[in-house]
Amino acid sequence: MPSSAPAAARPPRTAGSSGAEESGNRAPRAPLTRDRACLVAGVSAGLARHLGVRVGMVRALFIALTMCGGAGILLYAWCWAFTPWAEGEGTPSRRVPVAWLLLAPAFVGILVVLFWRGGGDGLSRTIPSDAAAVVVFGTVAAATGAGLWATLIDRTDTSRGPRHTMAVRILSAALLALLFGLLLTRPVGSTGVALVLIPLAGILAVLLSTLIPRWQELAGERVRRIREEQRSEMAAHLHDSVLQTLALIQNRAGASSEAARLARAQERELRAWLYDGDAPADSDLATDLRDYAGGLELDYPVRIEVVSAGLSTERASGELAAAAREAMLNATRHAAGEISVYIEGSATDVDVFVRDRGDGFRLDDVPSDRLGVRESIIGRMRRAGGTGTVRSDEKGTEVHLRLSTVPRAATTPQAASPQAANPQVDPENGEDERG
Repeated sequence: MPSSAPAAARPPRTAGSSGAEESGNRAPRAPLTRDRACLVAGVSAGLARHLGVRVGMVRALFIALTMCGGAGILLYAWCWAFTPWAEGEGTPSRRVPVAWLLLAPAFVGILVVLFWRGGGDGLSRTIPSDAAAVVVFGTVAAATGAGLWATLIDRTDTSRGPRHTMAVRILSAALLALLFGLLLTRPVGSTGVALVLIPLAGILAVLLSTLIPRWQELAGERVRRIREEQRSEMAAHLHDSVLQTLALIQNRAGASSEAARLARAQERELRAWLYDGDAPADSDLATDLRDYAGGLELDYPVRIEVVSAGLSTERASGELAAAAREAMLNATRHAAGEISVYIEGSATDVDVFVRDRGDGFRLDDVPSDRLGVRESIIGRMRRAGGTGTVRSDEKGTEVHLRLSTVPRAATTPQAASPQAANPQVDPENGEDERG
């Protein structure tokens, strides 16, 4: 039999391939988060961005579900509770004054109850007891919700402030107290006795809500105290074992050895974790110089000890910190070995001493084009209104930096000019121009 011709290959399906390409090139969905700058809670905007639809459609869906037995309210509350905020450092802010909007129906409910009459004739004769219960329940729910919203949610909103929280809380409690008085003097229908107790529950909820932030603060303080106690116990244990072992390695290996450098770096990190805790790093002078010393120890065979005493408001971004870092770098490059940095602060001055144990130098041996100490240390301190002193001999070099913390306007020119104009340099040994 003659062989049949091979069947022609089917062409690829362009529709399917194009759909695959489109699905492959489709951008990933946005994460389901709530914006920190939102209308009410950011739920609708977050869902719309995640689903890729208009925010108006999501809000319309919530409203439609609310008409179906309140399912929209439950769904909104569920999304609100389990949807996280978008990444950011600012506190959430809301454009809609929800607390004041809740006070409006509460005020209307008070007016409705105010025009009711008790007894055999009047308006209450034509209004069933169920309707009266709905009005009272709605009024109490709106007033209580306003007070709770202002206390628990608007309290952290920086655009509202504490006065807003206090005003809403007072108004909601006043409306509930007024409703209680009206129901007490003018009972509505046969259920008047039960309705009188509802405003009291609302007042109690508004008043007790003020204790929730205090309870949260106390709980956070208790957790921090427990952490500090555990950290102290661990620090005592590690100080008796690990830290002493690291110190022994440094002493046996020598300050310039690789083992001593690694042990010193690990000791510094461990001490920072033990004694600094979870506190945010402060950009003061002592912290900055300790961090800088740790970096130098990793790059050079040196051991730098930074000690601070007294109180000082000098920041790490100032000229004194820059001059001290330059002095530490010069000592690291040219002296090596052990370097000590001592910081002393007072109410009027801040002193920094950088001392190395190198061979020292003489000013005449330094080339004239080496301006490291002259400009980066002494010149910088002079321009900042401070002084710089460099002393060097065969036992080592000491750089003394001093800066006044008193504003310049408060100091007299006669007192400030001699130190600012002429840096103090040892006339016998000269200044360190190694940088």
